[in-house]
Amino acid sequence: MRMNVSEPSDEVCPRPLSARSVVLSLLLGVHPPRLPVKDLVRLVEPFGVGGSTLRAALSRMVTAGDLRRTDAVYGLSDRLLARQRRQDDALRPRTRAWRGDWEMVVITATGRGPAERAELRARLAVLRLAELREGVWLRPANLGRPLPEDLDQVAQCYTARPDRPPRDLAAGLWPLDTWAATGRALLAHGAGADRPADRFTGFAAVVRHLLTDPVLPDALLPADWPGPALRAAYADYQRELTGTVHGAGAGA
Repeated sequence: MRMNVSEPSDEVCPRPLSARSVVLSLLLGVHPPRLPVKDLVRLVEPFGVGGSTLRAALSRMVTAGDLRRTDAVYGLSDRLLARQRRQDDALRPRTRAWRGDWEMVVITATGRGPAERAELRARLAVLRLAELREGVWLRPANLGRPLPEDLDQVAQCYTARPDRPPRDLAAGLWPLDTWAATGRALLAHGAGADRPADRFTGFAAVVRHLLTDPVLPDALLPADWPGPALRAAYADYQRELTGTVHGAGAGA
């Protein structure tokens, strides 16, 4: 069963972002993820978000637990700080040399309800594991991170060496050709976008796409894998965006 499915067409031709999405994308892309409201007003203006719309969105986001407000400065909540860490990891994944081993997680817990099962599946997908069959998840052991210790409460974790050729196994677990095609389309979209709003929405789609990158060893990837090019393009855009943020602060 493939866990990393292809994106819908609006990943390549992204829809306009809402005020909430613009604010979250800005804060998720800066470090530390805090901005004064006066800077946010200037930064969202190129995306067609007016000051009154922004302030209403900020109020709703604080109420919903997306943001924290200290005086006139808005920052990400703990939940979204965790999302920023996942995004940072997607943009700069920590890897190590691959020697042929695979991580394998076998679910052993029983009696869980649908919500608990869905939460566990989502968690394993975030760890870039893919489901070979129900309850059996694996991936090449090339990531520079241990599996969380609390997985022992619901699963048993192994190091495995499957008999199946690793390239065939990887191709069966992830839709690599589809992912690569979407990635190349996103690169082309970003290269052709001139308006700030188009670039912003295009690179937001790049980040979402990179969150589903399985980060496989080079030996298991198709030729011309666009992952490194997508990360380089987004890093360039992030420097551009950071300069805009700093410029807004300097112009206050």
